[in-house]
Amino acid sequence: MTSADSEAFGVYVHWPFCLSKCPYCDFNSHVRHAAIDQDRFARAFAQEIATTAARTGPRTVTSIFLGGGTPSLMQPQTVGAILDAIGKHWRVAGDVEVSLEANPTSVEATRFAGYRAAGVNRVSLGVQAMDDASLKMLGRLHTAEEAMNAVAIARGAFDRYSFDLIYARPDQTPAMWTEELTRAIGEAAEHLSLYQLTIEEGTPFFGLHAAGKLKTPDEGLARTLYDVTQDVCGRHGLPAYEISNHARPGAECRHNLVYWRGQEYAGIGPGAHGRLDIDGIRHATATDKRPEAWLMRVESNGHGVMTDDQLNREERADEFLLMGLRLAEGIDPRRYAAISGRSLDPRRIALLREEGAIIVDPNGRLRVTQDGFPVLDAVVADLAA
Repeated sequence: MTSADSEAFGVYVHWPFCLSKCPYCDFNSHVRHAAIDQDRFARAFAQEIATTAARTGPRTVTSIFLGGGTPSLMQPQTVGAILDAIGKHWRVAGDVEVSLEANPTSVEATRFAGYRAAGVNRVSLGVQAMDDASLKMLGRLHTAEEAMNAVAIARGAFDRYSFDLIYARPDQTPAMWTEELTRAIGEAAEHLSLYQLTIEEGTPFFGLHAAGKLKTPDEGLARTLYDVTQDVCGRHGLPAYEISNHARPGAECRHNLVYWRGQEYAGIGPGAHGRLDIDGIRHATATDKRPEAWLMRVESNGHGVMTDDQLNREERADEFLLMGLRLAEGIDPRRYAAISGRSLDPRRIALLREEGAIIVDPNGRLRVTQDGFPVLDAVVADLAA
């Protein structure tokens, strides 16, 4: 990790609104049938940015991520106002990465030129599947053709773009996934985010799955699909740099690396989380999830923060392990020791190495192996014990 990496500071901005709620989604997203007062929300985002910046003091922003929800429902001028507020209250690095999540409908894709003019330089498209039957099953509103048209528009508007796919879908075979993934890589250029379908409590899919009406691959098939993912992406020059993210070397999402490397980021907007170092103490912040309640809190108090927990050394170290071991680059045990005040147990490291779950590279970094990634939670728990 370079000195520039160690000084990374990200800003995450959450736009909480969607046109519809996908049946697998447990993110903080909300459907509103009345028009959203974007000017009012933009003013509130700017106010929360100002309040947060006053708290952090001087920082140089190295990455900005507009997530959601569906940020591509924002007007370009709303995005511009948010980026202007960030630039007003913090210094912004000349090579800042500014990512925006978008749904690949043709209506939203037409806004790409406006987002580029506002300052966005990277877009992440929620494609999710490349055939209409799967998209319908996933509750998506776009077709496969619309998705690829949006990818083409993104390719023309931005130097950097990515898209997401969900695999381990009902009835999906390794051969089907190999073909779909190979096609996706042909469209993706530099980056893909590939997530196994997970059944989250509280979602419509959870109820269907519990009732036996939604059948997902068993553990063995899910593992085979994971191995196919690593093999196909590796052969095409997009190795995994994180458990679910693949990129050509140098094209990694710099903002997400901030999270996984345990660096600082501000969380702005309804339901946004942050990690801020204030007077030498790591603060874990979270804002009100309810959009209208967040809005009123900001207008009354200057921010929508509901929780602000001071993490002790053990909590910081556990988080560092949990996030850092998701990365192909792994973690530096010396940094773990500096955070926690104790070293990792060499006997546990030796045992996990014998089991083939981790390796220690020539630089002394601990890295999880391909066999270890599917049982990552167990590996982290063992090391942290």
